[in-house]
Amino acid sequence: MTDPLNNSYYAVTAHIWRPRAFEGDLECDVAVIGGGFTGLSAALACAENGFSVILIEAEHIGFGASGRNGGQLIPGLRWTASELEAEFGRERADALFDLCWRDNRVQARIAKHRIDCDLKSGHLEAAWTPKDFDTMKREADYLAARFGYTSDVVAKADMADHIASPLYHGGIHDPQGGHFHPLNYAIGLAQAAVAAGVRFVEGERVHRIAEFSDGSNELFTTRTIVGARYVIDATDSWIGDVEPDLGRYTVPIMNYNIATAPLANASELLPTDAAVADSRFVLNYFRLSADKRLIFGGGERYSQTPPRDISAFVRPFMAEVFPQIADAPIDYGWGGAVAVTMNRLPHIGRRGNVFYAHGFSGHGALVTTTAGELVAEALAGTAERFDVLASLPSQPFPGGKWLRRPLATLGLLYYAMKDRLG
Repeated sequence: MTDPLNNSYYAVTAHIWRPRAFEGDLECDVAVIGGGFTGLSAALACAENGFSVILIEAEHIGFGASGRNGGQLIPGLRWTASELEAEFGRERADALFDLCWRDNRVQARIAKHRIDCDLKSGHLEAAWTPKDFDTMKREADYLAARFGYTSDVVAKADMADHIASPLYHGGIHDPQGGHFHPLNYAIGLAQAAVAAGVRFVEGERVHRIAEFSDGSNELFTTRTIVGARYVIDATDSWIGDVEPDLGRYTVPIMNYNIATAPLANASELLPTDAAVADSRFVLNYFRLSADKRLIFGGGERYSQTPPRDISAFVRPFMAEVFPQIADAPIDYGWGGAVAVTMNRLPHIGRRGNVFYAHGFSGHGALVTTTAGELVAEALAGTAERFDVLASLPSQPFPGGKWLRRPLATLGLLYYAMKDRLG
């Protein structure tokens, strides 16, 4: 299918991916729906545990957010570690910290499979207001004292060491974070999965899952039926198309990115080559590609209709941060949907032999790999770490099928207005 949102730098620079066709019955131990980070990591881990696995993707590997996001690797969840402890207590906060901050499974997979995806270290959270900077400093002190997790507090006067922009009031540089080429990471996971025995079906959409009393399942796709003992639903923004009741827990928010032409002054813009995300609710996030383009994401739209010219839509946000390249040529502009939950924490769980993980709320480049591997652990019979994430609270958006998105949009617009008012 032609995708008007995928004039993507990642698609143009992606490694070759041609899954080999397979013959035989469409029967397996585990059927995975969705070829993004969650589904790929779950499929790979299940195959490594000895299960026969079929992964079904409606389009192609990395088609969704996994293959078109900003490429920012930000440790943790959308809630800070101190917020998690205040809400859930010390023991659960410890377990969440170990999984979502300390345990970098993306880096481990890249190293194990020698995935070529332009991995770089360093992430900078930039403070939009002095109040934001004070909050960041308190959290950095808490992380260091409570968990021994160290990051660098960057005063406003020192921000020029990291970013050539006067907008920010300081920041936190986290050397454990970083950035990468997300589509090439997805393809690397897929290649590792093929080597482990996973069979791929691309270009077939799952419309329905039938669950039987003996625990077995059948997946009805565009052209066939797949039988499986276990199912992992990793469709994220499209989960409501497969399981409508789970679709109530997220709404899609459209994000847009641009990639400039290679810049002669790229290293002056971001001297430490760290990825940057600022502290606004509707945030800007940006980084340098391996070939010295600025990849910049800015603005959100709550309509599913993309702007007529994505590059023109994003350019003003880039120019606000970097006026020195306001007129730089833009070679690519693309976008996609981010599935957001009510509380911005992921929605993970199981119903019988059907597992699901979705709603990473724009903070999923690291935790999706963890979630996929934890689903595989639970499926194999060891659910303790899976339960840590599955126990996170969740609730559906109010308003039912027709009003859910409009009501969510009103709430999001309120916080976006607070950004503008300071």
